[in-house]
Amino acid sequence: MTVQYKRIRDLREDSDLKQRELADILGCSQRVYSNYERGDLDIPTEVLIKLARFYGVSVDYILGLTDNKNPYE
Repeated sequence: MTVQYKRIRDLREDSDLKQRELADILGCSQRVYSNYERGDLDIPTEVLIKLARFYGVSVDYILGLTDNKNPYE
């Protein structure tokens, strides 16, 4: 499992959200979101941006390019 898929799962679990709840927030099905977490489906750029904004982290953090959660100013 690559870093980005683990990170989106960890962020969701740390927020005590179910996959269905996050899928509703993102406007996709639970099955599609589950595929993102498992790495079976690449996460589209617009979804990465929505996730970063929702969690208050940088896209670079989700992608595993940095361990700094803080978004850029």
